[in-house]
Amino acid sequence: MKAIQISHSQELNVIELEKPQAPGQGEILLKLHYVGFCGSDINTFMGRNTMALNPVIPGHEVGAVIEAVGAGVPENLKPGMVVTCNPYTNCGKCASCRNRRVNACQHNETLGVQRNGAMMEYITLPWEKVIPAGTLTPKVCALVEPMSVGFHAVSRAEVTDIDVVMVIGCGMVGMGAIVRAALRGATVIAADIDDEKLALAKKMGATHTINTKTEDAHQRLQEMTDGFGPDVVIEAVGSVPTYQMAINEVAFTGRVACIGYAKSEVSLQTKYFVQKELDIRGSRNALPSDFRAVIHYLENNECPIDTLITKVIKPEEALDTMRWWSENPGKVFRILVEF
Repeated sequence: MKAIQISHSQELNVIELEKPQAPGQGEILLKLHYVGFCGSDINTFMGRNTMALNPVIPGHEVGAVIEAVGAGVPENLKPGMVVTCNPYTNCGKCASCRNRRVNACQHNETLGVQRNGAMMEYITLPWEKVIPAGTLTPKVCALVEPMSVGFHAVSRAEVTDIDVVMVIGCGMVGMGAIVRAALRGATVIAADIDDEKLALAKKMGATHTINTKTEDAHQRLQEMTDGFGPDVVIEAVGSVPTYQMAINEVAFTGRVACIGYAKSEVSLQTKYFVQKELDIRGSRNALPSDFRAVIHYLENNECPIDTLITKVIKPEEALDTMRWWSENPGKVFRILVEF
């Protein structure tokens, strides 16, 4: 079977692997139809992802169909079902797992990062990691995981209908945060440096937008919030300026949820931590409930799916596509590989 393998030296190859055998006890064999490339994959390709195996088979954004089930798999999981998957592991023993926050397992290994992923024709997974996708198509399923990360950040920030929420970064994860905050009834301010992404953010539920490259973000925020600042800021970029913006602009007694990984150390005015009595919370991966919430949202057919899918490619086109993406980083939402 075909699989895609990438290294940290801008190398990508389509390789041949043996198809997995019949699934064992508690396992499910999936036929992959669509698998998404994400930000961690382009960072691996560019040599910037220190967490990834080298080389690695990428892929943890999955749209698949159940091919076969092993013994001990619950009866509700049947061959022919459209599914996605939870690509994270959890050890069951660390502090996070003990506190039932398995998404933040200390020893997590995400498909396509710390272990080989799903960018291949078939994969076998434990049944607990397979998520039924209802009426969704395999193509749409490949959008579930990245949006669920944004949904989870909104839960971490405890967003309610009386909050003004600023989401910094309108990529796929940021879009997920915008959608979830809007679904909770919050007033959402989307911030990015790309006007096309900001226009899409309005369609996804943002009330206001700010181009932080061409506008005075502080002045705009003060005008939008009657001088208070946003109650919640969700950082979905992972850069020094955006982390600093989050702390500087959030309201007194506000909440900051951090999704992005900054590639270098960030200098922050820690006096604001105390003076504003801030709640600063990390947000990592997603929980099964976040996946279910995204599937429910997508089933309502309110999402502009075609706009979120930048390209659909065949495995043989992956190398040229990754080179193009590395030269046009701001123009990509999701690239799907069709098997």
